[in-house]
Amino acid sequence: MIKNLIELTKIRIAFLVLTTTVIGFYLGQQGIKSPELLLYVLVGTLLCSAGSSVLNNVIEVETDAKMNRTKDRVLPKKKMSITTASLFGILLVGSGLFVLINKVNMLTSILAFCTVASYLVLYTPLKKVSWINTSVGAIPGALPPLGGWTAATNSLDPGGWILFFILFFWQHPHFYSIAFIHKEDYARAGLKMLPVIDNGNKKTVLHIFLHALVLIPISTLPFFFGISGRIYLVGAYFLSNIYMLCCLPFILEQTERNAKLIFKTSLYYFVLLFFIILADVRF
Repeated sequence: MIKNLIELTKIRIAFLVLTTTVIGFYLGQQGIKSPELLLYVLVGTLLCSAGSSVLNNVIEVETDAKMNRTKDRVLPKKKMSITTASLFGILLVGSGLFVLINKVNMLTSILAFCTVASYLVLYTPLKKVSWINTSVGAIPGALPPLGGWTAATNSLDPGGWILFFILFFWQHPHFYSIAFIHKEDYARAGLKMLPVIDNGNKKTVLHIFLHALVLIPISTLPFFFGISGRIYLVGAYFLSNIYMLCCLPFILEQTERNAKLIFKTSLYYFVLLFFIILADVRF
C-alpha cells in the first residue's frame, strides 16, 4: 500500500518542483536567511505537489490505461481504489495549503492553490481538447519559483515573475520533445498533443524554435534587475544558446533521436542554471 501511495505522488516531479521553489526563495532572500521558513515552504509545496499528482492520476486513469508508458501505473492496474486515491490526494493538498497559510503567508498559499487548480482543472482536461494544453500546463509548472519568491518576500516583485517566465519558456521545448517521442501513445489515448495533430510537425518545430529563442534574452534578465551577477549573466546566456543549438537538429529533421537530444539538453540546462544561480547570487 505504501509503495503504491508513493508511486501516485510522482516523487521525481515533486523534487523538480521543490528545486525551483528553493531557487525562488534563495533569490528572494538573497541567500537563505530564514531556514525554518524555507522548511515550511518546502513541506507545504511538497504536499501540494504530491497531492495534485495523485489527483491527476485519478482524473487520467482511463487515458493512462491506453498508453504503453502509463498503463502499468497504480490506478490502471487497479492496485488501489479510485476513492482511496482521491481521498489521499485531497488530504495531501489540504495539508499543504494549511501549512502554507499558517506558517508562511497567504500570498504563497494562494499561488499554491492556483498551481493545483490550473494543473487539475485547466491543463489536465485540456489535453483532450486542444494542443494549447502544453502552454497552459507550463503555467502551473512555472509557478513554484514564484511561490518560493513570495514566501521569502511576501510580494509579487519583478524578480519572481522573471523566474516564472524563465521556467515557462524552458518547459516548451522540453515537453514538446516528450510529446514527439511518445506521440503514438498520446494518439492512442486521444490526447491532443501538438505532434499528434500537427501532421508533419511544422507547428511543433515552430514552437520549439520560438520558445528556445525567446528564452535566451529572458534568461539574462536576473542580471539586469540586480538579482544575480556577471557570472550568472555569462553562464545563463551561454547555456540558453546551447539549448537553442541543440534544438536545431530537430528543427532540420524531426526524428526521435533529435527529440531526445532536446529532452536531455533541457535537463542539463535546468541543473546547470540552478548551480549558476547558487554560485552567483548577490548578498
